[in-house]
Amino acid sequence: MKSPNPRGRPKGIVDKRQKLQAAFADDAVAIAKVVIEAALAGDMQACSIALARLAAPLKAVAERVEFELDPARPLADQAQQVLLAVAAGKVDPETGKTLIGCIQSLSGIRAVENLEERIVLLEAKAVPA
Repeated sequence: MKSPNPRGRPKGIVDKRQKLQAAFADDAVAIAKVVIEAALAGDMQACSIALARLAAPLKAVAERVEFELDPARPLADQAQQVLLAVAAGKVDPETGKTLIGCIQSLSGIRAVENLEERIVLLEAKAVPA
């Protein structure tokens, strides 16, 4: 697709965002010192800003779960196994929901594969010898 403005912005033009970034970069150390001093003085908002930059946010980590899941059984039975594990307290509900979502995704993938195989067979039959 061609650009609606083929000439576009000339190279080397600095936009407002770049100007602001450059201004902050020039004073970044001084700004950081002000925020740190305010945090040390007890300013909770400054503390929040400083801590957000010092430590990465914590990510939720799921606990490892163990329960019986027979991959040879039909997908609906596997989903039932997950539900039973949730009911028995072996798997937390959020993990159970995630596992059933995975099973559902696998079901969709298998359905597409089955359709592709059926189409190939139908096309092979339709080709005259």
